Amino acid sequence: MNKKKFTYKKSGVNIKAADKFVNFISTFSAKKRGKKKFSNIGGFGSITNIPGNIKQPRIVACTDGVGTKIEIANTLNKFDTIGIDLVAMSVNDLIVQGAKPLLFLDYISINKIDLKKLKAIIKGINKGCNQSECELVGGETAEMPGTYEKGKFDIAGFAVGVVGKNRILNKNKIKKNNLIVAIPSSGLHSNGYSLVRYLLKQKKINIKKNNFLKSELLKPTKIYVKEIMNLINNNLINSCANITGGGLSDNIKRVIPDKLSAHISLDKIKTPKIFNWLKKSGISDKEMLKTFNCGVGFCLIVESRNLKKISKFFSKKYKPYVIGKILNGKNKVKLNGSINWYQ
Repeated sequence: MNKKKFTYKKSGVNIKAADKFVNFISTFSAKKRGKKKFSNIGGFGSITNIPGNIKQPRIVACTDGVGTKIEIANTLNKFDTIGIDLVAMSVNDLIVQGAKPLLFLDYISINKIDLKKLKAIIKGINKGCNQSECELVGGETAEMPGTYEKGKFDIAGFAVGVVGKNRILNKNKIKKNNLIVAIPSSGLHSNGYSLVRYLLKQKKINIKKNNFLKSELLKPTKIYVKEIMNLINNNLINSCANITGGGLSDNIKRVIPDKLSAHISLDKIKTPKIFNWLKKSGISDKEMLKTFNCGVGFCLIVESRNLKKISKFFSKKYKPYVIGKILNGKNKVKLNGSINWYQ
C-alpha cells in the first residue's frame, strides 16, 4: 500500500490561508462602512437592492482588468493602487451609458496565497469602490499553482450599474456644433503598458532606480464617477467617452452617430510629463495616439451654453477644456494638427 499522504496543501493550495483572506475582506470592507461584517461576502452569491427611485431601470454591466500594469506592480513590489485601477476600468465604462455604479466584484488568480499582497490589492479595490460610491459585494480568489510563475497573479473586475430608460446616454443626443471637451487623465491609467515595458526593456531602464518612473507608472486611474453623475443628473451632457485602449480616435468614434464627425484639434491637448517622456524615448506620434490616452482620460460632448456650468463640478487638477467640435461629415473622427509634446 502506498503510505504517501496526498493533501491539497501539498499540491500548492492552502484553503486556510484563503479563508483568512475572505474573512479579512469581509471585516475590512464592513468597517469602512461602519458595520461589524458584510453578510454578502463569503457566501455563494451576493444580493443587492436596485434603487426604487429610478423609473424604468435598466441594468448596465462591464468587466475589465488592468493588463500588464500588474507587472510594474510586481517589479516595484507595490500593490496598494492596482485595485483602484481595477475598479476604474469598469466603472468609467459604466458611466458612459449614464449608469450609476451599484456593485463591484473582483476575481484574483495567483500562484500562491500571499496575504500581504492580496490585502493591499483589496484595500485598493475598496478605495476604488468608495470613490465610485458603489459596494464591493463579493468576488473570487483562486490559488493556481503551476498556472502562474512564483509571485505572479492576475485580476479582473465586474461592475453593475443602473440607469433609467429615458436617461440612457446614446448617439442620438449628439448634434452638430456640440463641443468636444477633454477631462485630464491622471497619467497612463491602465493602457499601453506592454509597449511601456517593451521600451523599458530595450533601453535597459531600471524603474526601481528612477524616481520619476516609479511615481508615474503606478499612478492609479482617475475615477470620473462622481463628476459625470453630477453632470448627468443636471442634464449637462449629450454623450461621453472613456478614453482607454485605442486612444482618442478609437474611443470617441464609438459614440458618434452616422453623418456626423468629431473634429479634434490635437494642438489643444495638454499632455502630462509621462507622455512627453514616452514620446522623447522614441515612440511615434501615430503610435502614441493609438496606444495611450495622451492626457485625455475622458471626453464629454456638450452644448456650448453648458460649458461654464460643467466646469464647476471639477477640481482644478481635472478642469475640462475644449478640444473640438461636432460637424457634418462621413469620417466619424478627424484629428487635426499635432500634439505639442514638450509644452
